[in-house]
Amino acid sequence: MIFSIRATIRDLVAPDHHISCPAALWRAGLSELKQRGMECRESGAFLLGRREGEKRRIAQIIYYDDLDPHCLDSGIIVFNGAYFGDLWRICRETGLDVLADVHTHPGRPYQSASDQDNPMVGTKGHIAIIVPHLARQESATNQLGVYEYQGNHKWRSHLGRDAATFFYIGRWS
Repeated sequence: MIFSIRATIRDLVAPDHHISCPAALWRAGLSELKQRGMECRESGAFLLGRREGEKRRIAQIIYYDDLDPHCLDSGIIVFNGAYFGDLWRICRETGLDVLADVHTHPGRPYQSASDQDNPMVGTKGHIAIIVPHLARQESATNQLGVYEYQGNHKWRSHLGRDAATFFYIGRWS
């Protein structure tokens, strides 16, 4: 009974969500991004999980600099593609897929030209989430930039209320 009540409430709050993350995992992830960025540079991570039909559920976070130790050195993220092999190995070992990526920006959560031209995973449907203010402050879901890759360097933006319904942070059941 509790399961159905929680699911009903979740579906009322975010009926169109395509991707979700447990709140505790999301908060821990943002705290880690803030720390890794030292509150003065961008940081980021891959979000791994499972697809359940059209929905995606995040279960694990793999930080860029755990794979490529120098990717944050310049202040912006410059991820060496040679380290994708390590990411794919983690996916095989865990049985999880890369569902999305998240990275911080110093200001507002809008994609830069570099973000648009260089998706972390260039597969149609991949999701990129941008956290404003280098994750120095807590941001509600509607303050995030959520971008869905359409292929051919084109993106669909989910901002404001649309971000809050597309990306759900909370309990699944």
